[in-house]
Amino acid sequence: MYPERFSNLPAHAWPRLRDLLDVYEGGGPAIHMTIGEPKHAFPAWVTDVITEHAAGFNSYPPNDAAPELRQAVASFVHRRYGVAVDADTQVMALNGTREGLYNAAMALCPETKNGEKPAILMPNPFYQVYMIAALSITADPIMVPATAQTNHLPDFTGLAPEVLNRTTAAYICSPANPQGAVATAEYWRALIGLAEQYDFKVFADECYSEIYRGAPPAGALQVAQDMGADPDRVVIFHSLSKRSNLPGLRSGFVASGARNIAEIKQLRNYAGAPLPLPLQMAAAAVWNDEVHVTENRALYVEKYEIADRLLGNVPGYASPEAGFFLWLPVENDEDAAVRLWCEAGVRVLPGGYLAQDYNGVNPGQGYIRAAMVAPKADTERGIELIRDCLYPR
Repeated sequence: MYPERFSNLPAHAWPRLRDLLDVYEGGGPAIHMTIGEPKHAFPAWVTDVITEHAAGFNSYPPNDAAPELRQAVASFVHRRYGVAVDADTQVMALNGTREGLYNAAMALCPETKNGEKPAILMPNPFYQVYMIAALSITADPIMVPATAQTNHLPDFTGLAPEVLNRTTAAYICSPANPQGAVATAEYWRALIGLAEQYDFKVFADECYSEIYRGAPPAGALQVAQDMGADPDRVVIFHSLSKRSNLPGLRSGFVASGARNIAEIKQLRNYAGAPLPLPLQMAAAAVWNDEVHVTENRALYVEKYEIADRLLGNVPGYASPEAGFFLWLPVENDEDAAVRLWCEAGVRVLPGGYLAQDYNGVNPGQGYIRAAMVAPKADTERGIELIRDCLYPR
């Protein structure tokens, strides 16, 4: 016997992609633009910090994180958003944001809402952990289309009251993966106001927040503070993976009101896996430094400009506001991915693999996602091949 709630899960994006492409021979030297794994250099001094604190491998790390790491996180939140959070009661370090995004639903969402089965809202396309978190607590995942018609962000305010009355949480990613859309302060105000009206929590996945062009994206916590909302209304998630090119360090954090964090910490006491102390010390140093973040962001701005130059004349092309993905319109996403691989040696992800059917339509199927994470020259070559293969002039 196995849990029925997981019995009908579709295959995950990566095995689906391998099944789609690996039966064919690539049409040139492989250029990988599928996974969002940053390839820019991380700060060279990270290894020095780990070595300096290597004796910490001899000790169990504290579940809530070392004081140095908690304070570095609190300082980042205040520096970035102007929000003062208590390092002891309002933040907790994570082993990557996926852990926190999953466990937040486990720790914070009740078994029923207004006498009904709970609902958890999420964008569609979406980061797959949102759906699994909802299913794990036997809630209904409500996938709200995030399309060009809605500026690539979900319109939660358009949902029916009967859905909102049983909603316990809403996941939202800004800047958005995969589209690169950014929630404005007005968008956050509308969503947080809706959450206050219907008494649900906002789970703000902001892991791409430090990769942008122009002004820094507004943050959910700062808007909630400006509104005077309940401090436990919004839960934010960040990591060093994209900000600092350190996906392997697995340093993320969750911040919210003290009641939320107490519940999340209690669950983690039983089921958590904190970072080893030397890695926590390295993470604290990285969270405290902004120089490398500014340099990293400048590299992505150069790639945005390359994409605009090479793809700007493509009908339906939307220049990304933030993040490091291109969300490119195609007639058929799987056919386009196969063609790119077979003719050009470029591997991209069909957009439909990041979404689910909504009223019989998968809102990702008319797109491919291409990650601009490789060095500048490789990224430019990949975009050139995409243009010449899929959008010939």
